[in-house]
Amino acid sequence: MAESLAQLKEAGFRLATLTNSAPKVLEAQLHNSGLATYFDRMLSVDAVGKFKPDPATYHMAASELSVTTNQLRLVAAHNWDTTGAIQAGCRAAFVARPGMVLGPLDEKPDIIGQDLADVVTQIMQVDQPL
Repeated sequence: MAESLAQLKEAGFRLATLTNSAPKVLEAQLHNSGLATYFDRMLSVDAVGKFKPDPATYHMAASELSVTTNQLRLVAAHNWDTTGAIQAGCRAAFVARPGMVLGPLDEKPDIIGQDLADVVTQIMQVDQPL
């Protein structure tokens, strides 16, 4: 995972988290995993008091990052999260790791990969850093 995040950072992409977890839990997880340094911002839905996939959460993320929702790409292994992001106006990438699938009623992301490395390769082909 670190290699994929480093690849995006080196290419000039800004990276942020958006989680349903409390900020202190998020910070502890990222610091303990050694991944915190890859992220420019650590965002939590606590800021809006609503959980993903409520559109307000994705709009808050865009506002916090000073971009529009269509400039955001959410990367997730949860179909409800990618669908929520797309419905809120974001682009999305789905990591189809084992056991994670898109349902027939889910919005289909324009990027779908078997793992984060596959997703990052596709992002590098279609997106430009902001």
